[in-house]
Amino acid sequence: MRPLEGLLVLDFSQFLAGPSAALRLADLGARVIKIERPGVGDLSRRLYNNELELDGDSTLFHSINRNKESFAANLKDPDDLEKVRELIARADVLIQNFRPGVMERLGLDYESVAPLNPRLVYAQVTGYGQVGPWRNKPGQDLLVQAISGLVWLNGNDDDPPMPFGLSVADMFAGAHLVQGILALLVRRGVTGEGGLVEVSLLESILDFQFEVFTTHLNDGGQLPRRSKVNNANAYLAAPYGIYATADGYLALAMGSVVELGRLLDCPALLAYENPRSWFTQRDEIKQILVDHLAQKPTRYWLDRLEPADYWCAEVFTWPQLIAHEGFQAIDMIQTITRNSHIRMETTRCPIRVDGQVLKSAKGAPRIGEQTEQLIREFFATEPS
Repeated sequence: MRPLEGLLVLDFSQFLAGPSAALRLADLGARVIKIERPGVGDLSRRLYNNELELDGDSTLFHSINRNKESFAANLKDPDDLEKVRELIARADVLIQNFRPGVMERLGLDYESVAPLNPRLVYAQVTGYGQVGPWRNKPGQDLLVQAISGLVWLNGNDDDPPMPFGLSVADMFAGAHLVQGILALLVRRGVTGEGGLVEVSLLESILDFQFEVFTTHLNDGGQLPRRSKVNNANAYLAAPYGIYATADGYLALAMGSVVELGRLLDCPALLAYENPRSWFTQRDEIKQILVDHLAQKPTRYWLDRLEPADYWCAEVFTWPQLIAHEGFQAIDMIQTITRNSHIRMETTRCPIRVDGQVLKSAKGAPRIGEQTEQLIREFFATEPS
């Protein structure tokens, strides 16, 4: 039995942050029903990561909406709206990421639906919170990265601001939303009452930066100082970074520069005995490493560093990763199926429960695929 079996979740959200939270609840055993607009559905159905489309939907939609059902409802239609309200009255969790004011106009905001279901955990994601001048600004990941300052942490010192290569604001907001939902479910088990949990992309991405943002708040307001050479973290000293070798790339994490010089047979590094110099002179140190590591293949350097437990790793491509026994050992891939004829591979839930991985073969639904079934189940009437 999965931990959340028996819980009913209504997912009104679209794109990534809200649906990723609903996905994690589904992975943990909850029944998740997407509430989608007829004929249109979640807009991520047409948000393509590349040109690949499976059964009319993007791979993004398939990956983030597996193991869910779909109920098609026009929230501006009184009959459909009443059905949705009846579903809310039976639900344990509601997730939505509309812009502020939308659910209020529909009468589906927390204050309006809490009397219908006092045990409901109402979870909402916004771009920038419910207050302030950005309240109605589009809550899109790249825009939030830009506003939050995250883009000044990536790339080298002479590069322009560079965004992170994933939708990290969405992903962290979704993870934070799940944490809040689970906390309120635990509280509900004690008090019998639900509640409202709110996150925003901006607050989540600022929390993501808590280490470096705290430094900025306490060092006189200095800006991030990206390394000019192989920057991997603006706040970490040499040798931290990724370096080209004769046949690939090598990642070096934190460690003694002097010890590294001995292990790599690089005498030039032995001069940097003062650990403070590893930051103040990190560009010089990194340039020495750039020139030295390019002379030999990656395996040569790993054979020198790994026996000494110096923190390092080969840089893999995805095909190299998938072929490696280390990846195969964690059993990270699962196959999902839509209507028994559309199959695709995706990642599984990263959580193990009682030693077991959490997989589900159920693919993402078509728009309204379970509407008639759900009407029969919850309303005991056939659709007209």
